[in-house]
Amino acid sequence: MQEDDARPLEAESVLAFPTAFPIKIIGRREGGFTTAVIGIVLRHAPDFAPASLESRPSRKGKYISLTATVNATSREQLDALYQELCDHPTVVMVL
Repeated sequence: MQEDDARPLEAESVLAFPTAFPIKIIGRREGGFTTAVIGIVLRHAPDFAPASLESRPSRKGKYISLTATVNATSREQLDALYQELCDHPTVVMVL
């Protein structure tokens, strides 16, 4: 066994930070959903401009998709943001 084979493999990021990174959040169209998403995004990306948030309702109006483009500075930042969004009770999916 060669010495190189003993080292654990580390996942390399295909992203070069910092970068503009769009995140799509789909959730139930309930009061406070958009405000909650903006609050979560701002906790992880304080320079996010809420006015830049794109919104699109589903065909039947039960769901809404929001696209927030953040200035991502690290993989850890994105992982924490995705996790908090996924943990929110009205969020159905995060892409």
